[in-house]
Amino acid sequence: MAKQDLKNLRNIGIMAHIDAGKTTTTERILYYTGLTHKLGEVHEGGAVMDWMEQEQERGITITSAATTTFWKYPTDQGAVTANTEDFRINIIDTPGHVDFTVEVERSLRVLDGSVALFCAVSGVEPQSETVWRQADKYRVPRICFVNKMDRSGADFFNVVKEIKEKLNANPLPLQVPIGAEDTFKGVVDLITNKALIWNEEDKGMTYTLIPIPDDLKDTVLEWRQKLVESVAEYDEALLEKFFDDPDSITEDEMREAIRKAVIDMSFSPVLCGSSFKNKGVQALLDAVCSFLPSPIDLPPVKGFNPDTEKEEERLPDENQPFAGLAFKIATDPFVGRLAFFRAYSGVLESGSYVLNMRTGKKERISRLMQMHANKQNPIERVKAGDIAAAVGFKDIKTGDTLVEEKKPIVLESITFPEPVIGYAIEPKKQADVDKLGMAISKLVEEDPTLRVESDHETGQTVLRGMGELHLEIIIDRLKREFKVEINQGAPQVAYKEALTLNVEHKEVYKKQTGGRGKFADILFELGPSNAEKEGLEFVNNIVGGVIPKEYIPAIEKGFREAMKNGPLAGFPIDKMKVRIFHGSYHDVDSDSLSFEMAARIGFKEAAKKAKPIILEPIMAVEVVSPEEYTGPVTGDLNRRRGLMKGMDMKGGAQIIKADVPLSELFGYVTDLRTLSSGRASASLTFSHYEPVPNNLSETIIKKTKGE
Repeated sequence: MAKQDLKNLRNIGIMAHIDAGKTTTTERILYYTGLTHKLGEVHEGGAVMDWMEQEQERGITITSAATTTFWKYPTDQGAVTANTEDFRINIIDTPGHVDFTVEVERSLRVLDGSVALFCAVSGVEPQSETVWRQADKYRVPRICFVNKMDRSGADFFNVVKEIKEKLNANPLPLQVPIGAEDTFKGVVDLITNKALIWNEEDKGMTYTLIPIPDDLKDTVLEWRQKLVESVAEYDEALLEKFFDDPDSITEDEMREAIRKAVIDMSFSPVLCGSSFKNKGVQALLDAVCSFLPSPIDLPPVKGFNPDTEKEEERLPDENQPFAGLAFKIATDPFVGRLAFFRAYSGVLESGSYVLNMRTGKKERISRLMQMHANKQNPIERVKAGDIAAAVGFKDIKTGDTLVEEKKPIVLESITFPEPVIGYAIEPKKQADVDKLGMAISKLVEEDPTLRVESDHETGQTVLRGMGELHLEIIIDRLKREFKVEINQGAPQVAYKEALTLNVEHKEVYKKQTGGRGKFADILFELGPSNAEKEGLEFVNNIVGGVIPKEYIPAIEKGFREAMKNGPLAGFPIDKMKVRIFHGSYHDVDSDSLSFEMAARIGFKEAAKKAKPIILEPIMAVEVVSPEEYTGPVTGDLNRRRGLMKGMDMKGGAQIIKADVPLSELFGYVTDLRTLSSGRASASLTFSHYEPVPNNLSETIIKKTKGE
């Protein structure tokens, strides 16, 4: 891709809370850019991007769909018939439901910019906060689009206020809406200071310029001044012009400054519209081209060289060696397994080989595809900066770095949250055991937050995921796509264990069975860890060679493995600290395995004395309910061991926030509907782990041990 092509490439995602209108907005983008000739509607199950049966039935997005489209961007914004420049836009439509956060996480990892969508009525909702934080984590520049301006209760400036207060962001309105609710028909563009209304007869494809309505003149003046001031404060060169004469700052200078500020995340421009009513989407596309970064506007991707262990950079340039990151694996009924990847540098030809840095093996990429939801167009090559899908590989997983063989680099992988809920499952027919195994391995490959464990004691297969809806969809897919009927057990909570006390312990492991024996002697301190990271904090204080250096890794491995089964009920321990400070060995009988066994047995004994406790996952619950149901809703949350976090009024509805243990929330959404005659809604987001009260702790231990 030449510099000009790269300059006009945008890799963007559309992210928001469930029901803010992400998929409808993407459908409109496809329509206006000429990719589809019919408007797909989510509520009719006809959306192109929601192509899974489960998505069409439920009207929600489950998997992030990728598509490539082209937009003619008017270079002279003020003119109605303008000169245009061609932009290529790769769009990923991400789910809004909290159970599918992984889809958002992995998409943000490979995107250059994002459109954050907000509902004009509901404003900033819980999942909007989650995705905003994820975008902050990956430093993804974003622009905001306040959708559903035609709905009753729509309030543009209230949403702007919430973005500032709830997200600690710096929103900068670039438009003022003309009308709201039923009367919403256009916007005043604050950069050009022109009012425009969309023409209904061509589904909002074109607009007409009108004089600024009298009742908006003061509002427009106020917000335009704020815009000019923000831009001048950001850009020193413009600040001087601003002091001489604020009106001397040109539209192009403003656009240039806003673009720089968006890229370095100083502020987020806010636009508005109604995707469903075909209003404002083209202005959004123009803003994407105008303000969001291209691959060359961002710092080069960093990774480390596995040979030298030094940090290296790769530039978005096709003359550099190829480096890409696989961010999603999907199974397609026609072409088989697809690996979606972002090419960061170099060129990848169809039919060529790449090296997978995780496995150290070569992979042949037999074909390359440009994606359009679940349809593919074969392409010959993928160049730096682009997103495509590969076919014909043997073993590629989400987060794998793919590189040119002679120029290895490992890019930062993607981290996924731990599952918090599980179901025990078994096939209804014994003949389906193998079929179930194959189906699950395919699903686990596609979805890294789905885990499968075998319970050694009961022999059951346990499926673990991010929430009830997540697992419900997986089980539905097993039935439909893989034709496996299954029985499922009651939901199980993913408890953990933690140590609360430091204890010292001496463990001597001895076995004498004719010939060489086994011998290891270790003296260690075991207890809680204060480290930021999860896992084992291992401190080696052995001096004078009382235990030879080569046995130390085996001791560490023993403790690390032992953490998988806590002393109380066999739940995993998230983090602990071990300090080994003395011991002894035998010249003949000691070996690595002896020291590993000593660590495992020593852990079992010492952990019992370290005052272990059970931790349970706590969910942040937000209920939106009509005021008359506030009493029953809060009473119900208290009954579920909920801790009230606050209440708020918004648009005639009560917003109740509480932290509630996950174990008390099974079937909550159904119970809430019954309680409020179907008028209240709730969103549940994983928050943190907390110790379980003592009386419940004993019940959990007994239940786990089958007493």
